[in-house]
Amino acid sequence: MRSGPSGSSRRPTAPEPSPSAELVGRVFREESGRALATLIRVTGDFDRAEEAVQDAFVTALERWPVDGLPANPGAWITTTARNRAIDHLRRDRRLVEKAELLGRETAMASDADDVERLVEARDEMTPLQDDRLRLIFTCCHPALPADARVALTLRTLGGLTTPEIARAFLVPEPTLAQRLVRAKRKIRDAGIPYRVPPDHLLADRLDGVLRVLYLVFNEGYAASRGDALVRQELCAEAIRLARVLVTLMPDEPEALGLLALMLLHDARRYAREAEDGSLVLLEDQERGRWDRARIAEGAALVDRALRMGRPGAYQLQAAIAALHDEAARPSDTDWSQIVALYGALAAIEPTPVVELNRAVAIAMAEGPAAGLARMDHLADSGLLDEYLYLHSARADLLRRLGRNDEAATAYKRALTLTTNAAERRFLTGRLAEVTRLN
Repeated sequence: MRSGPSGSSRRPTAPEPSPSAELVGRVFREESGRALATLIRVTGDFDRAEEAVQDAFVTALERWPVDGLPANPGAWITTTARNRAIDHLRRDRRLVEKAELLGRETAMASDADDVERLVEARDEMTPLQDDRLRLIFTCCHPALPADARVALTLRTLGGLTTPEIARAFLVPEPTLAQRLVRAKRKIRDAGIPYRVPPDHLLADRLDGVLRVLYLVFNEGYAASRGDALVRQELCAEAIRLARVLVTLMPDEPEALGLLALMLLHDARRYAREAEDGSLVLLEDQERGRWDRARIAEGAALVDRALRMGRPGAYQLQAAIAALHDEAARPSDTDWSQIVALYGALAAIEPTPVVELNRAVAIAMAEGPAAGLARMDHLADSGLLDEYLYLHSARADLLRRLGRNDEAATAYKRALTLTTNAAERRFLTGRLAEVTRLN
């Protein structure tokens, strides 16, 4: 092998991606859901629509470096994908009757004149925006399994590839691909309508959509498996999709509340991990590393949502997160107000996990013994026996009370339940601490 002037061996390096390729990738992530929603409406077929949109982006990779960036990349992609879909339908006479084919072509042609105007008019509820809203509700239909809803939402609206989603949720790519295939087949075979639900079903169906987005965010913010504590790509996608939902449904306070909650939690992500990758508890975080712009945006969204006078679980959780984020020091946290908010949350959502969080707040407001009494009651019920955070929270209060033998037992139980390496490092360190002090 030849050596360079310095005597060191030169190794071939992979070429840097061209700015055009990077730009097309960014446009794909931002605009593919919008284009796909329109194409699904006019073709009536997920796979045909995906193929047409992917072809449009391949064409963009070929054309944009030569012709330059179009004035409206999103409209260009949608129009090009529509034209590709028309070509595919014309070539395929086996799947549709000629009359149906001509009818769809007519519908597409009528859309063509309006595509650019619709893409540009993003501050108003337009037919194109209706398409994305329809797609969100279709992907999150209650007839689909929960894991399929998440995968299909990320694939169609998030613009993530099948390998990316498989890596994010640590499942084999063929498994994830089969989930997507089954979900699309279920939509087709069950005749799941591509629409926003009627008013009498909207509240229940919106709740399902919000749960899917929050599940995506939670998996990113506190990864259930793997080495990393935070998977930022999942947090970013959940926040982006929540912004889409808020844009499309600006008068839904729970959509605002969910976006606020995500932003207020995500604002702390840089301070949540130590240099060795282990977890840093909220009270020990360096607050100067928190993202103040996100905190301000999240707090403003909470205020906007609560002023609508329809409080819900996401709004209350966001209000709690805002109280944490707005405290300059841990000692400035208004724990009494947080206890009250958890009480209101428990009235809306009376779950053991909410009661656990209220017990933690009571421990901070009234002392560890008061919080521990409530946690022991939860532990005795057995409802959260397989829940990692019950045992880690109990262990922490027992440690604070100097009951190190019991704390060690609780930490050991928590360690049997975690599959995340960062949490394991943290718990192992605390177990060593209480064992040493014993």
